[in-house]
Amino acid sequence: MTEVSFYIVEAEGADAGMRTACRLAEKAHDQGHRVYLHVADAAAAQTLDGLLWTFRQGSFVPHLVATARGEQDPTPVVIGHDAEPPGDFDDVLISLTDEVPAFFSRFTRSLEIVTPGNRLAARQRYRFYQERGYPLETHKIA
Repeated sequence: MTEVSFYIVEAEGADAGMRTACRLAEKAHDQGHRVYLHVADAAAAQTLDGLLWTFRQGSFVPHLVATARGEQDPTPVVIGHDAEPPGDFDDVLISLTDEVPAFFSRFTRSLEIVTPGNRLAARQRYRFYQERGYPLETHKIA
């Protein structure tokens, strides 16, 4: 059963949630996990793509946007928005959307990013997982 963790971002700023996602993706990648970052649209995918190169000095997270991925591409971190993740991704999902991704249950872990601007939607997602018996964790990020 998928383990679901909510990361409550206390920092203000338009990109605070994406910066948290970058840190989580880096940590998961460093631990040998394959990561799928799910965003709302193509613009968010491009923003996150750029941020993964610059969010921390000296950081390197090998990644690409799903539309640029070939069938046998070994890239361990993929950003997507309009389709289900590639078939070989079922390890860590990081969601930056206001809805529960339809494919979340195929992942071992699902990480939900909560920002000051999407707390109401996050509460609804939390209730969704809770009602279905998924193990839940909550972490506050300063």
